[in-house]
Amino acid sequence: MEKLFAWLLIAALMLTPLSGCASNPAAKPLQTQTSSGQQAGTAAVANLAASVSVQKPEAGEFTQDDAAAAADFGVRLLQKSAADGTRMISPVSILYALGMTLNGADGETKTQMEKTLGFTADELNRAMLAYRTSLPTDDTMKLANSVWLRDSDSLRVNDDFLRTDSAYYNAEIYKAAFDESTLAAINAWVSEHTDKMIPTILNEISDGAMLYLINAVAFDAKWQTPYEDADVQDETFTKDDGTQQTVKMMRSGEGVYLDDGQATGFVKDYDGGKYAFAALLPNEGVSVSDYVASLTGQSLMRTLQNAEYTDVNAGLPKFTSDYSAELAGTLAALGMPDAFGDSADFSKMGSSGEGPLSIGSVIHKTHIEVDEQGTKAAAATAVMAGVTCVEEPQEPKTVILNRPFVYVILDTQTNLPVFLGVMGDPGNS
Repeated sequence: MEKLFAWLLIAALMLTPLSGCASNPAAKPLQTQTSSGQQAGTAAVANLAASVSVQKPEAGEFTQDDAAAAADFGVRLLQKSAADGTRMISPVSILYALGMTLNGADGETKTQMEKTLGFTADELNRAMLAYRTSLPTDDTMKLANSVWLRDSDSLRVNDDFLRTDSAYYNAEIYKAAFDESTLAAINAWVSEHTDKMIPTILNEISDGAMLYLINAVAFDAKWQTPYEDADVQDETFTKDDGTQQTVKMMRSGEGVYLDDGQATGFVKDYDGGKYAFAALLPNEGVSVSDYVASLTGQSLMRTLQNAEYTDVNAGLPKFTSDYSAELAGTLAALGMPDAFGDSADFSKMGSSGEGPLSIGSVIHKTHIEVDEQGTKAAAATAVMAGVTCVEEPQEPKTVILNRPFVYVILDTQTNLPVFLGVMGDPGNS
């Protein structure tokens, strides 16, 4: 396998009328271009990009405060996610999808969403634009956003909402029949923007669906220092229930050690130094679920910022994992219930003749592959720059991930947790 890592993230939100399901209005086929540039024929997918007049805002800087707010949201979301021992979410992906949605919210719905996300609408628009424009040009991490509108006389979408999502999120805008051909078109868009590693995001188009707001994130990076064949050996991994399994453990010597009093860990850089992998192993006697419950965004950021530069004997198991979740209930429990119920106010987004709009579902899918493949690069990294000399040699630390652990894929410039995960069962790789 040529790729070392690939994380594919989708957050898809469905907006439905409150009063009930639409009657699946018929729409005439449109001879237009699909997102891939091929003739859509009877697919009835119209690209509205040319009709949305947008003045691009100036991109600012993604700040430490932005990263801290995203970390807080991510940790709270991870804590509320199904505690099955293995899961991965992307705070970044979900913030992009919810940020596009927030631009259509008003009243108490908007207030609840802003409090839950940790950003006002204006702050989130600015932060998401800043982060998107800061991405490396080598395609290590790719972002794509789209808004899909039902082609129906009953749906009225506000131009300001579309202009804002296009300006700040570079969202592609499509109008479609919301039939089987639209299902194929949406899944094709997802497959294209995740390098075909997530071929589908939707199994069906709901009769009541009026809009879909979709974010895709694809992350593909190689280790700064790859593993050699001799570094990989069979070792025992003990799950929280006490059962044991044999895993392929990748051994290495690292230079960044983490310790927050309840867990120890290490940081391993990716090629280029923009991103790094951080792992935290709960201390003996502390379950990974209890450890996750004790985390806060502030404590996670503090642990990353207070890293110790010392030798670490590290062990990371190879694993592959897929995760899928419906996050509507989770987000409601975090503090934004109005967005999903009769009190929803998305009047700034638009309206439907079938009734006011509310969020019907939030689908999140992830895929991760971790193995030893990669290319060698310079050993000096941004994280390691400016390390002061130690006057006396110290005994190396040891962190072998042979029990369930928490991992973070972080942007090293701000310690932004782009991905947060719990690995409880790597033996199914």
